Amino acid sequence: MSCDSDKDSNASTYYKRGAAKDDLKDYNGAISDYTKAIEINPNYFKAYNNRGFSKFELKDYNGAISDYTKAIEIDPYFATAYNNRGIAKSDLKDYNGAIADYNKVIEIDPYFARAYYNRGIAKDDLKDYNGAISDYTKAIEINPNFADAYNNRGTVKRVLKDYNGAISDFTQAIEINPNFATAYGYRGIVKNDLKDYNGAISDLTQAIEINPNFATAYNNRGTVKRVLKDYNGAISDFTQAIEINPNDATAYYNRGISKYYSNDSYGACIDAKKVQDLGDDATELINIVCK
Repeated sequence: MSCDSDKDSNASTYYKRGAAKDDLKDYNGAISDYTKAIEINPNYFKAYNNRGFSKFELKDYNGAISDYTKAIEIDPYFATAYNNRGIAKSDLKDYNGAIADYNKVIEIDPYFARAYYNRGIAKDDLKDYNGAISDYTKAIEINPNFADAYNNRGTVKRVLKDYNGAISDFTQAIEINPNFATAYGYRGIVKNDLKDYNGAISDLTQAIEINPNFATAYNNRGTVKRVLKDYNGAISDFTQAIEINPNDATAYYNRGISKYYSNDSYGACIDAKKVQDLGDDATELINIVCK
């Protein structure tokens, strides 16, 4: 066996061990192994890509971009590295840079559904809602079981006030993945928009059953209960949201309003002041409930 073959074999061993550590979420250990693989084989573009992923998971987005870029320099047709770099750029709010990377992915592989999906997210962030819908739709055409794409398209349709279209997309996402708590949560929000309050509560309750730590679902269900004048039920939901996330200023604000409507002005005032302590403006609520 040649020395080059020995090097390739050793580099591959470190690479595989790094991938195993990634699976175990030992990202620092994975980085160490990918780095060793790269030291043995400086042109190991897959090791650069995977090391970039590990850095991304540790929120070292610039380090991740650097590794993805190196992988692309070695293999300019490495679509996955462009896609991953686009995700890291999006997390740094470089949405146009991310879109440029997703465009390159699609140029290399027009059937890369995840690239259309990711480009849709970036367009959504730029408030290009019709462009986002177009990309989510293309991702769905390529992969009809892409539940996340249906879910995201539904959220954009809601922004555009296409409530029935949004419900249809959330329903499709749920049919594909019956345990998709987020889709139930969003569908509940849209039903609330349509004043289908009982339907909203049903969906939000289902979201909570799937994910008992879904603070936003508790908060939204509490809001619906308040509309129905079930103030005690609303207070209970806002309290649960706060237990899950003690820094949820919105939940304190909503609970304060509900306490006020249930004639607990003292409790409402305490909640309103807590909102202020958390850095949100509750001046108007304080002026009403803290008399």
